[in-house]
Amino acid sequence: MLEKAALILECFPPTGGPYRLTELAERSGLPKPTVHRLAADLVALGWLERSGAHYRLGAKLFELGSLVPHRRDLREAALPFLQDLFEATRETVHLGVREGLEVVYLERIHGHEALQLPSRIGGSLPLTCTGVGKALLAFSGAELADEVFSSPLPSLTPYSITDPARLRMTLEKIQVSGLAYEEQEAALGVSCIAAPVFAGGTAVAALSVAVPRSRFRPAQLAPAVRTAALGLSRSLRGGV
Repeated sequence: MLEKAALILECFPPTGGPYRLTELAERSGLPKPTVHRLAADLVALGWLERSGAHYRLGAKLFELGSLVPHRRDLREAALPFLQDLFEATRETVHLGVREGLEVVYLERIHGHEALQLPSRIGGSLPLTCTGVGKALLAFSGAELADEVFSSPLPSLTPYSITDPARLRMTLEKIQVSGLAYEEQEAALGVSCIAAPVFAGGTAVAALSVAVPRSRFRPAQLAPAVRTAALGLSRSLRGGV
C-alpha cells in the first residue's frame, strides 16, 4: 500500500495539479477505487489537501521534508551566502541539490518582482535544463553522466539542450570555468548563472542567480555567484 500511495504522491510535478481522482488514477496507473481510498487516507495524514473534487500536495509533506537532517543543515549553512548573493544582485537566487536525475530546490530568495519560474522550494526539475542542475551534473562523475545520456534528454522550452554532443561540450566548459550558464532552457525570457558547492571534494549542492533575459549581464553576475559558492564550500569544510 505504501508503494501505491507513493505512486499517487509522485503524480504531482512542480507545475502540475491540482488533479481530480480520475486524473490521479490515469497518471498513477492505479484503479480509481484504490486511488479514492488512498487519497482519503493521505488527506487524513495531511499529505494531500482536498478542495472540492480536486487534490493537491499537503503542507505536511513540506514539514517532513524540512526535517531531513542533511538538507536542513545544508540550507541553514547556505542561507547567509544566499542572502549576500541576493543583496549583491537583487535578483532571484536558488540553492539546489541532486536527487537522481533531477535538481531539488532547497531554497529560493526573490524580491517583490518575482520571476515566473518553474522552480519552487521542494520542487524538482531535470538536471540538464537548469543552471543549478548542470553545475551539479558537471561535477558528479562519469557514471551519472552516462546515465543521463542513456535516455533522450528532457526539454522544458525550445531552448533546452537535447543534443547529447552539445551537452557534453557544455559540461566540459563548466568543469573548466566552474560556472554553469542556462539561457531560457527552463523558462522563456529567463537566464541563469550557477556554481557548484563542494564538501570533501564532492559537489553537494549548487547555487544560482536567475535574471530576466533583458538584463542578463554574465560579467557582472558571475563574480558574485562564484564568491557565494566558494564561501559556502569553505563553510561546509569547516574553514569559517
